[in-house]
Amino acid sequence: MVRGHNPLTRTLLFIAGVLTMLVAPLVGVIPGPGGVFVFAAGLVLVLQNSRWAQRRFVWIKRRWPRAGHYADIALRRRSFRRRRARAKDLAMAAAEAEAAGFVDSAR
Repeated sequence: MVRGHNPLTRTLLFIAGVLTMLVAPLVGVIPGPGGVFVFAAGLVLVLQNSRWAQRRFVWIKRRWPRAGHYADIALRRRSFRRRRARAKDLAMAAAEAEAAGFVDSAR
């Protein structure tokens, strides 16, 4: 949610995002990947300004994690950076444990 903006501003940004997403197929007719970027910009506006859209996005991410991964990259979400850093640390610790001879016998 955008903090510091009044409800009218958030509502206008939400409407702008929805309209931008609706215009994306029209822009998609033009050669090139323009429609994708227009849709992504609208999605960002909607997700930043709507709690319902955020909850729905989280549900979709849990159902189809790969789709949520690319959206997180585009939105530069803190939770994505945190998960990526955690996975990197875990992989590093596993590599160090294997190099030290602590191999998991359950595998």
